[in-house]
Amino acid sequence: MDPKHPQEHVPKAVPAGGPEAVPVAVPQAVPAVPVAVAVPVAVLAEGTPLHALAHVDDYLRKGQESDASDIHLPVDCRPSWRRFGNLEPIWLQADKLEPADTERLAIGFLNEMQRKRLFEHGDVDFAYATNFGRFRASVVRHRLGIDMAFRIISTKLRTMDELGLPPSLKMLTQYHNGLILVTGSVGSGKSTTLGAMVDYVNETRQDHIITLEDPIEYIIPSKSCHVTQREVHTHTRGFSNALRGALREDPDVIMVGEMRDLETIQLAITASETGHLVLATLHTGSAARTLDRVLDVFPVDQRDQIRVMVAESLRGIISQQLIPRADGGGRVLALEVLLRTEAVASCIRDGKTFMLPGVMQTGGKMGMRIMDDSLLELFHEGLITQEECYQRAEQKAVMRQHLLASR
Repeated sequence: MDPKHPQEHVPKAVPAGGPEAVPVAVPQAVPAVPVAVAVPVAVLAEGTPLHALAHVDDYLRKGQESDASDIHLPVDCRPSWRRFGNLEPIWLQADKLEPADTERLAIGFLNEMQRKRLFEHGDVDFAYATNFGRFRASVVRHRLGIDMAFRIISTKLRTMDELGLPPSLKMLTQYHNGLILVTGSVGSGKSTTLGAMVDYVNETRQDHIITLEDPIEYIIPSKSCHVTQREVHTHTRGFSNALRGALREDPDVIMVGEMRDLETIQLAITASETGHLVLATLHTGSAARTLDRVLDVFPVDQRDQIRVMVAESLRGIISQQLIPRADGGGRVLALEVLLRTEAVASCIRDGKTFMLPGVMQTGGKMGMRIMDDSLLELFHEGLITQEECYQRAEQKAVMRQHLLASR
């Protein structure tokens, strides 16, 4: 959205009709859960069509009670939620939301600073807390009016064992320097995995942990470690500023919510080389594409040097997907794991990332695995359908042969 778009009128009064909630900077984990309790596809409204509710909290409470991961309140559409990866109406008889409805709902829960940012810049993202839960809120202006989307954040910080993460990932957390990347698409549970790994460090080591997030999703109380959590746009201007500042705060472990640009990636690599363990996320689908993405952001004349730096500092890459269960009872986690070996480092230094899947397959005894093997294992266990297994495979021709052989 163009921030120079003419400002719309901002109502002076905040409409009543719901509990007033104060945005804060410390929600908890992303609601990416391998298994969930099944509830009806959509909650039907009784009798006549349901009109817009009084406050966003009313929608958020319903979503939380029904195991949704996200709530959408868009103009000219029914209120919707995302459950088990599928976007569907909350109430089948609900009226479509009018521009006046979504503006009233937005103004009703935004504070003064957030309203000003919304109408001056066109969008605002922040952590939102009520007396019944925590949420990641995004409010945007567009052609038809104002849309809102909320990620419902789990109130329980799950452990690595509860998530079913392999033992090799616990070994990664014992390094005192280097780079660990957790990758996947939006909603694939990256923050859940990253939060569990950071909390494992928090329990098993005596270090200073700094997390840099946008917004803070997990509340990680200090245990054996001292934990400092900072939120971008609330406690600092950006990831690069926060990361530069973190290096002066005597950290041992740094968690970067997302490596978005050249400067942040460069600082993260430098930090991993100078005696810090850096954990970060990227929106990539495999280990090979992750490395290509990291290297491609640098100018061509710097890539040879960066390849050498990454080859030495990389400790591991975890790529993941959350896949709908065959029984419709939630989603299940599929993992690709790359661990640093001399063979892996050699592929990175020589720019031969296309060879990494073969190296990972031969490194199975060390805890490495490719995504297609993980998918095939879930299919054979009856946890996902054949269609999901094939559609999500990297090498579809090879996967087709495996699936035909298993009939």
